[in-house]
Parts: sequence; structure tokens; C-alpha cells
Amino acid sequence: MIKTIGRDLKNQKQDLLDYYRSRSAELISELRSIYGDSEFKERAAAANKGLIEARGKLLKIIAQNSKSENWSCRDVLEAILMATYTNYVVMIETRNELWPYEYMTFARRIGELWEPFCQLCWECPINQNLKFFIPPLFKDVKRKLTNEIESYIDSLNIAKQEKGELKKYYHKVWTLVTSGEIKLELDLHFEDAVNKYAVDFKSGFSSNEKGNTNRLLLVASVYSILEEGYKCLLFVRSSEESNNHYLQTLKKSGLWSVYCGMETYGQIKAFTGFDLAGWLKKNMDWKADMSDQAYKHLKNNNLVQYLKW
Repeated sequence: MIKTIGRDLKNQKQDLLDYYRSRSAELISELRSIYGDSEFKERAAAANKGLIEARGKLLKIIAQNSKSENWSCRDVLEAILMATYTNYVVMIETRNELWPYEYMTFARRIGELWEPFCQLCWECPINQNLKFFIPPLFKDVKRKLTNEIESYIDSLNIAKQEKGELKKYYHKVWTLVTSGEIKLELDLHFEDAVNKYAVDFKSGFSSNEKGNTNRLLLVASVYSILEEGYKCLLFVRSSEESNNHYLQTLKKSGLWSVYCGMETYGQIKAFTGFDLAGWLKKNMDWKADMSDQAYKHLKNNNLVQYLKW
């Protein structure tokens, strides 16, 4: 069990696993008195929430102790990564015990876990030149572009009626583009000393990605016309050959810089200064760290492929 939360927490994998498993056992016992056997979904959701809260408490202590004890950025990040990874292991075990995973739910779950895990490298970067920024709102982009085109139309040497017709057709184009607002917010927005970057993380591209692909193309096209010179980056967990034609559509569009598998980790290191791939290789071992029961279920259902981070 964890006795103190200090710089060495990054090496206390087993202690963290034991702590989260003890908390998981408490949660499962508590929830059985609240939810009936048929309410397994509610049990799973409540247990997941409880484990997230347990991790949050640890991270608060890490933040407090690291500040008072002047930990290095690397020590802080590695402690957070270990506290998060071990929490993920137990979250998966617990969810599988209460509600066994099947293909779609596990594939989606891994995507939900991998993206924020990678983002930890930006939240506590080794490279101190990185800063987050607030993404633009589509309504502001639309207003700016509308004002520009209307000013241009007003400057034309044509009749007032013709100017009105041009503006009317211009507004019709906006109606064709969207019937509402386009959400320009992606998973990560940061800037360094040179550029502003809008980043989307994807675990992988499967047969149901048409809608998301079209949205990403639209969002990147909006970013491409803004004067700030945003660069859109797509970071994909799985290797390029593991993805389908929707990934290739984004790659060939010229709107997205696409990185897959180890290329993604190379970009993370280049931007943040932290070798996440090296950390994963040294510390992440799902088979050894996960309970035999949970890992056996994932293997028997061909889900282990999603644990290749």
C-alpha cells in the first residue's frame, strides 16, 4: 500500500495497483447494496466514477507535494503517468468484472483512455515553451468572414441592387455549409514559439468513421483560412496499415498532418520533450499488470490488440 507520495511514486507500480484494487473492492461491495444484479450497467458506471475520483485525489496530493518539495517536471510527469496507468488497469478489471467487455465498448473505451493519457505530456511538459490557447468560436469566424466579404462587395463598382443580390447568395452559401454552428474545438490546442496547433487524437479509424471524417475535414478547412496560421495535427494510436480509407482521405486532403503509431509518439516527444514511447516500453505491461481473469477475457474475445499503445 502507498505510504508516502514522493518522487519515487513513479517506481511504485505495484503499490498503486494494490491501492486502486482495494478501493475497487470497497466500491463493488458498496454498490451491491445499492444496485440489484440486473442493474449491472449502473454498478459499472458508479464504480468507474469512484475509481476516477480515487485517481483525482492522488493527483491532487502529487501536485501539492511536488510543489512544496520542488520536484522536477520529469518527476511530476512520470508520477502522474504511473498513477494514471495503474488506475486504467484497475478500471478495466473492475468494469469487466461488473459488465464484461465486448468489441465495440472496449474499442471505444481504449480511445477514451489513450487520448487524455497522451495529453498528460502537454499538461506537465518538459518543454516549457508550450502554452494552451482557447480555440476560436465558429460564430466569431463566421462574423469576421461575413464582414470581410460584405466590405469587399460594397467596394465593387456595381449597382446597389446587384450588391444586395451578391450578399444574398453569399448568405445562402453559409446555409449550405451548416444549418447551425460548427464546433471548432478539438482534443488539444497549444502553441509554441512558432505556431498554433489544433490536435485531434484517434485510437483508430473503422468502418463507422464517415461522419467524423467529414467533420474533421470541415473543421480543418475553417482553420486553414484563418490568418493566425493554425496547423491541424491528427495523432492516431494504431499503425497506418491498421486503419481504413477514411484515414487516407484525411491524409490526402492536405488539411491535416497525420501521424500514426510510433510517428505519433515521435511528435509527442518533439513537442513536449518527453519520450512517452520509451516510458510505455519500460512501464506498461498490460498482461503482467492486469488480473488473469480480465486479460483472459480480452484475449479470448480478440481485444488484446487495443492494448498495443
